[in-house]
Amino acid sequence: MDKHKPVRKAIIAAAGLGTRFLPQTKAMPKEMLPVIDKPVIQLIVEEAVAAGVTDIIIVTGSTKRAIEDHFDRSLDLEDDLRRSGKGELADEIQKIGDLANFVYIRQKGLPKGNARPVLNAAHLLGNEPFFVFFGDDFFRGNVPRAQQLLDVYQQTGKSVITTQKVDKRDADKYGMVKLGKQLNDKVYQIEGLIEKPGETETPSDIASVGGYLLTPDILQYISEKNVSARGEIELPEAINALAQADAVYCCNIDGVYHDTGSKLGYLRALADTGLIHPKIGPQFREYLEQRLKEG
Repeated sequence: MDKHKPVRKAIIAAAGLGTRFLPQTKAMPKEMLPVIDKPVIQLIVEEAVAAGVTDIIIVTGSTKRAIEDHFDRSLDLEDDLRRSGKGELADEIQKIGDLANFVYIRQKGLPKGNARPVLNAAHLLGNEPFFVFFGDDFFRGNVPRAQQLLDVYQQTGKSVITTQKVDKRDADKYGMVKLGKQLNDKVYQIEGLIEKPGETETPSDIASVGGYLLTPDILQYISEKNVSARGEIELPEAINALAQADAVYCCNIDGVYHDTGSKLGYLRALADTGLIHPKIGPQFREYLEQRLKEG
């Protein structure tokens, strides 16, 4: 039996304004943008639940009510579907509300930053490890990202961050990892995490691309007093500090990474998902090939 504490909680950061998608996101959260027939945030919730998470803490903003509605039961809709002979679809809708225990927290406090959701949710974490995901990025692969992070945690008992190999010319876009001891072909201990160092200063071609499994030790490094050069409280800086005091690992995830926070990233996610969709994939591929021929 695994000797480490189980990972039952996940924080999903979903308070961003989604300004890149205005006016679409004026009333609809960017995390609710559909990837074929599921919103992005549902893909992330399903990933976490598949790795054993029972409690989902979603840190939201003032325009995010649709997220709460989506993960709530919709009894009238379920009844209407069953009466019209669409029982399978009703079952699928019901399962959304039964995926996990959902807790919603309004993001508050200054300075802002990607560590703010963790600080806001800290009182719900206890002395337990937890996942942190962002509500607009996901991986597509045979083994979910959360499970791959969990496998490393169960081996080491330490915090694990999601990484992928990138072109060093893009090192000004990511937190870049200074690699330490190698555990296997995917996993390294990290000596540091440097935020957006640029091509000439990056210590490797391994980038942090969102998604963390963190032990409660990280909380001592997340504070409104620990502000980055950008004037924010940031997870990469907290992780870098933890790595100087204790072992932290990175896992190069097997899978295709999609960041739906930009228009191009969202279109890539739609195309990639559409091409492998079991029902519409072949027809969609045929359509794209024909369109490309036509120019």
